[in-house]
Amino acid sequence: MSVRLYMLLIKASLRSRMQYKFNFFFSTVMASFVHISEFLMVALVMMRFGNIKGWTLYEVCYLYGVMMISKAIYRTLASDVHHLEKYLVSGDLDALLTRPVPVLLALMTQNSRLLFAEVGQGIILLFIAMKALMADGQIGWSAVPLTVLIILTGAIILFAIGLATAAAGFWLTRIESLQNMTEDASQTAARYPLSLYPKWLQGALLVLVPVGFVNYIPTLYLLRHQGGIGMLIGTITVSFVALWLAMRFWKLGLSRYQSTGS
Repeated sequence: MSVRLYMLLIKASLRSRMQYKFNFFFSTVMASFVHISEFLMVALVMMRFGNIKGWTLYEVCYLYGVMMISKAIYRTLASDVHHLEKYLVSGDLDALLTRPVPVLLALMTQNSRLLFAEVGQGIILLFIAMKALMADGQIGWSAVPLTVLIILTGAIILFAIGLATAAAGFWLTRIESLQNMTEDASQTAARYPLSLYPKWLQGALLVLVPVGFVNYIPTLYLLRHQGGIGMLIGTITVSFVALWLAMRFWKLGLSRYQSTGS
């Protein structure tokens, strides 16, 4: 029932967004330019020096593509979880509390948008990377369904991180700076091999904000054949544990929420 209701609400939200077609296409094109320019800068450096600490351009391309698609899925299916602060500051969360649906479900379906640019570019990056890696014999066709699994678990982890950060807003109200660290900065860092960073930062990106499990840890198993199947099982476990903890934290925060009318 909740899934059906979610699909109905998100379709209605997407239809309302598509009424402004020029804004939709303009934002898609601009997002494409931004992401292309970011990756090209990295690609040009790696083409000049060959690899970075043993990681080839195609391996980094794979990391980048997985992160891009996972993030796009999270932001498409739960867009306004990332923007909870504006609901808390303006008092608009009160309106969601009066709806006959769970607050989180109502929030997730607000202002939904399809991130075609991010998904499309992520698919292109993965296609280029996996084609080259298959040609070198580094991976086989079994990597295709495993990559889909990695992307889905990655989206769950990113949603869990975003939800837990948003829930902190019930105490802090202003959470933009916190989101810059737990979501934006951490996701940017995890586009590249964590082995490039000092040990303390690697630990933070695997334990405190587990974005390393979105792409780096499963990639060690899939592309570099390190750690065995336990790396993939651990990734799946982390995704569900992170989601469970985030949901618990959200419910606790919501129970402490003080309405603007109270």
